[in-house]
Amino acid sequence: MSPAEPLVRCTQAARTFGQGRTATVALSPTDCVVLPGDRIALVGPSGSGKSTLLHLMAGLDDPTRGEVTWPAIGSRDDLRPGHVAVVFQGPTLLAPLTVIENVALPLILDGDTDARARATAREALGLLGLAGLADKLPEEISGGQAQRVAVARALAGRPALILADEPTGQLDRASGQVVTDVLLQAADHAGAALVISTHDMSIAQRFAVCWQLHSGQLTRTTADLSDPAAASIEESSWSR
Repeated sequence: MSPAEPLVRCTQAARTFGQGRTATVALSPTDCVVLPGDRIALVGPSGSGKSTLLHLMAGLDDPTRGEVTWPAIGSRDDLRPGHVAVVFQGPTLLAPLTVIENVALPLILDGDTDARARATAREALGLLGLAGLADKLPEEISGGQAQRVAVARALAGRPALILADEPTGQLDRASGQVVTDVLLQAADHAGAALVISTHDMSIAQRFAVCWQLHSGQLTRTTADLSDPAAASIEESSWSR
């Protein structure tokens, strides 16, 4: 993997759902790149195309126009479980498995032995302050803890790119800030780029680069989102 190349590149990538008169344009033709070490907040109201763009970048969906490539990684088949990790908004832990088994599972599926996968999983849990939850079932931990476990699972594979799709959307603001802390720390530890979609300006303002989506149209800014007046105006317009 070459550090000089983009981790992911979208070239006029667009996504339309349905056909004919019932077709819905989720993402208009979009050009963007994510470079190694990037910290990007992706903001916009519900239905603006945030999840669609992240799913294309993760290789979970195909564009209906244009293309998505991963120059520094390789082909789409090379993305998982190691190079690109996705953290979703909703619960993604497997209920019958313990916390450590949930974190270890992708590593086992990638060919690690059970012992090695568990050792790596335990290390990732420890880095996030979750070692004490290793033997608990998902139903025995809080929503915020479950999201942190999902981050540990993503981190365990030492990804080059972490894509977080509204990971704080079901949490209160304090818990959301904790999960954001964890994501930033995990990206720093793994040396990974991080792109997080959010509707919370208090989270977005922690990122140097902000991509804004409105009705499937992408714009980019490095403006100071910590300005309370600007943040208030933007947040009120996105919450409609």
